[in-house]
Amino acid sequence: MQEPRLLPGSPHGRSPSGPPRTGPHDPPPPGGGPAGARVWPAAVAAVFVVAQLTLVAPGLGLGWDETVYVSQVGRQGPAAFFSAPRARGVTFLAAPVAALTTSTGALRVWLAVLSGVGLFLALRAWRSLLPAPVVALAGALLATLWFTLYYGPQVMPNLWVAYGSLAAVGFFLRAARDPGDSRALVGLGLAVGFVALMRPPDAVWLVLPLAAASLLVRAWRRPLLLCVLAAGALAGGAEWLVEAYVRYGGLAARLRRAGEIQGGLGWYVAVDDHVRALGGRTLCRPCDVPWRHPVTALWFLALPLLVAGGVRAAAGTPHRAAVNLAAVTGLVLAVPYLFTVDYAAPRFLLPAYALLALPVAVLLVRLVRPRTTWRPALVGLCALALVGHLVVQYTVLGSVTRRVRSDTATHVRIAAELRARGVRPPCVVTGEEAIRLAYRAGCASRQPTGPDASITPAGLARTAVRQPVAVLLSHGRPAPAYARDWPAYPLPDLPLRPDFRVLVSPSARP
Repeated sequence: MQEPRLLPGSPHGRSPSGPPRTGPHDPPPPGGGPAGARVWPAAVAAVFVVAQLTLVAPGLGLGWDETVYVSQVGRQGPAAFFSAPRARGVTFLAAPVAALTTSTGALRVWLAVLSGVGLFLALRAWRSLLPAPVVALAGALLATLWFTLYYGPQVMPNLWVAYGSLAAVGFFLRAARDPGDSRALVGLGLAVGFVALMRPPDAVWLVLPLAAASLLVRAWRRPLLLCVLAAGALAGGAEWLVEAYVRYGGLAARLRRAGEIQGGLGWYVAVDDHVRALGGRTLCRPCDVPWRHPVTALWFLALPLLVAGGVRAAAGTPHRAAVNLAAVTGLVLAVPYLFTVDYAAPRFLLPAYALLALPVAVLLVRLVRPRTTWRPALVGLCALALVGHLVVQYTVLGSVTRRVRSDTATHVRIAAELRARGVRPPCVVTGEEAIRLAYRAGCASRQPTGPDASITPAGLARTAVRQPVAVLLSHGRPAPAYARDWPAYPLPDLPLRPDFRVLVSPSARP
């Protein structure tokens, strides 16, 4: 990375190592000055919230991962097994509502509003680094992706990691530019700590490029920056580290167990998996499905070219250092999910997309700004491309939400069937889809195999003597030995769960 230098572009110039110099008669910066720096991002965040509440939140039940997180603080049932890769940060965001009510709708509204506030705050960290329209456009590009909208009102950590990463890079640049900006230093520590609280491994990948920039760029060589990065990561990840020693016997043991649960981490090119997942798969594991809708990945394939164009457009301007660092950090955050995990989910790359949206926004604004004879054609072409992009995103979003709402209605019917068969608290549910259905029915979910393995078949048999136990099976799988004599009842089929049925222990009283 080259050392920042004084760049042309304004009558006064700006050095990345110091604040811009302005005079009393200077025109306001692009976007309308301080008011514009607030209004533009606020408008994007407000539309983002409204879109979530109208397009996503209604009728959307808890997903599998969500149930694990919500059950740690919720009132509806016992806590589900919490595996080694997970961090408890997102449960803190859900706790104020989940601890008070079992209403999924109330939780959705709370998180939709909270995610809108989070987007606004993350964009505000860039208010003095890039023009307000560029920052707002970057936020809009992120907020209109189908999986950003889908996960906005959900209890999942990835979008919050994206917000923290976006804010961290902005605060880093401000603190590096102005050694006296104590607010930026505090913001940097809080943002990095927030990412570590949500997903500690992602915080490591976030800190790496920022620490490297602090060491390689002469104007940014400040030991305090490195100390703040380290302190933020350690403070945010402290709970996860302590739990590693309390529950797993150390950090190395927890990381090893996390890798086992994730299928083993190593060199694996998952780019094509992520391309397929963009067609509407919230989790592609294993991702051996055909690529039926190439149009859904056109923006993904064009993203490297758009980012490169944004970096080129920022060259020779006061925004060069900011755009370059955003692009580099975004690419680094994508590395572990593109090249070390053998499956894909669109949400994994949200932190990378949040930062890469900045150079893309720089390019788009640059294309439509010059007042030449080509300007109307460029504006029309960009507008057409963005409209087509939105049509694709909202088509996929509609398909995903319809499928999930249908699954939610089926889960409600299955939970009612379990209660009708006498599976009521205190109770235990094991087998396929046990986590979601157990929590909905108010039961504990226990598994004798897999990552959980918190109980043995003999333990389930003993539990069935004193309280109801339900075993969920599909695909004609035989009953486990301890439940062969239990009565079996058919259940409404779920996707990928044909011949779905339940075996209920004799201790259950219909």
